[in-house]
Amino acid sequence: MRKFAVLTLLCALAGSSQISVAEDGTYDILIHGGQVVDGTGNPWFQGNVGIKGDRIVAIGALSNATATHSIDAAGLVVAPGFIDVHSHSDFLLLEDGNAQSKIRQGVTTEVLGEGQSAGPFLDRLPAHKVTVKGETVELRRLSDYFAAIERAEVSTNIASYVGIGNVWQSVMGQSFDRPTDAQLEQMCHLVDQAMTDGALGLSSQLMMPPGSLATTDDVVRLCKVVERHHGIYSTHIRNEGTEVFKSVREAIEIGRRAGVPVDIIHLKIADQEFWGRMNEVVELIQKARNDGIDVQANVYPYTRGNNNLVSIIPPWAHEGGTAELLRRLKSPEQRQRIRQDIINGVPDWYNHYTAVGADWSRMLVSANNSFKGLTMDRVMAMRTNDNPKTDRLDELMDFLIEQNGSVSTVFAHHTEKDMNLALSQPWCSVGSDGSAYATTGLLRRGNPHPRNFGTFPRVLGVYVRETGLLELEDAVRKITSLNAAKVGLRERGLLKAGYFADVTIFDPAKVADRSTYTDPFQYPVGIRHVIVNGEIVLTDGEHSNARPGRVLRGSAVSVR
Repeated sequence: MRKFAVLTLLCALAGSSQISVAEDGTYDILIHGGQVVDGTGNPWFQGNVGIKGDRIVAIGALSNATATHSIDAAGLVVAPGFIDVHSHSDFLLLEDGNAQSKIRQGVTTEVLGEGQSAGPFLDRLPAHKVTVKGETVELRRLSDYFAAIERAEVSTNIASYVGIGNVWQSVMGQSFDRPTDAQLEQMCHLVDQAMTDGALGLSSQLMMPPGSLATTDDVVRLCKVVERHHGIYSTHIRNEGTEVFKSVREAIEIGRRAGVPVDIIHLKIADQEFWGRMNEVVELIQKARNDGIDVQANVYPYTRGNNNLVSIIPPWAHEGGTAELLRRLKSPEQRQRIRQDIINGVPDWYNHYTAVGADWSRMLVSANNSFKGLTMDRVMAMRTNDNPKTDRLDELMDFLIEQNGSVSTVFAHHTEKDMNLALSQPWCSVGSDGSAYATTGLLRRGNPHPRNFGTFPRVLGVYVRETGLLELEDAVRKITSLNAAKVGLRERGLLKAGYFADVTIFDPAKVADRSTYTDPFQYPVGIRHVIVNGEIVLTDGEHSNARPGRVLRGSAVSVR
């Protein structure tokens, strides 16, 4: 039945250039004179797009059409709204629903959740409190978050996975003990509840606790619940560095045993020891696909990733939460053990320190503290007055203690060549791994990764126009219909009569990212107009303050 449903979706995608007309020739919005790139990967064609209400109702010449609002797209590309398949805007959207840095990239839908999600917060995981229109709201289930988003009103559509971290800690708290069979069954119940609430599937971050505490068998057990709801498994694999091949095999095994589609989050080789071997990773995934296992991947178009400096500290030291971590960092005996584990590694642990060759200059502070925008070699020099005798790992632990155990950091850990090879695969789409920040106001804070502002324009500017790695039509497919199909979003991701009117209009000659690692707060250029559910949110590059975004619940949108 799943194969039949997916085939049905693919047939729908293939027919997206079908021309329809409105019965009376009038539209709420008429986009005319543009190059229509419909999201299927088919060649562009010259045409007009007619919108009524929240739907696309006509595509074609549309002679003698009239409209309440007309958009001249001459010299521009008219494309489906971009779908960010890997976003972290969960709680920022409740601070500012305009989603400025996403809308200005052409993003109309954000898929949230990676390991942690905006629910559940149950039992041993304290409820999460947010402010919605001046009132404090307590989030317990994922449905509570969806309701908060609908009440707050946002500019982008949102959908979400349920994170294995929330599920695990709701049952196990901060303990690193192995769960009993009864506790695992309780986790299965929570996954089932979240899927009923509208989750697209299960997401995992297996690199660090609590996700790393789950065995392959544990994840398979949880994913079998997801399979019953026809969902997907999205995974940040266990080790992107020296055990990347083993970790990709694990993701494939989970998909095979649980019978669920798999999407590997930001596929990369993040350790210099294995740089240049992406072809072997590609071969693993392609072989699995040839064997009938639905495994795909996404990437962000940058060679630096964003994690936390505390990820350098080995997993065992995190048991009990932040308070226990800080206690261990202050203990001379525990510091010595931590130091040795950082240098020598721990089995099945992705070690950020060795991944970047123990090079502090390849770590850039992105946290909102006095060192933001500085590389860690400069931070160390400032803190030690350039004293070469200071032990840098001891200094790291002191720094983490002062920052309460958390320093968001950008790590330069993979290569352009490997990333390009992954991006060029037909089953590899694009997700930002970023959040909806802004260049002014409350959401201008820290020194965030430039992917928060430039991911999708960068694909179109660098990898289409400048390097020619991708054809325009395939690049648009990778940021629209491919993402819609893999997570099961119905009637989105294509320009097709009857589909929701999520549309992005951009200048192919000018579209480009402007955000940098040291000056991130810059919006891209070349994204001219953005329409969400038939309402204009970006017009001539300016945000209209419209908030027509919707919650796309998995139970309602999945076709699997």
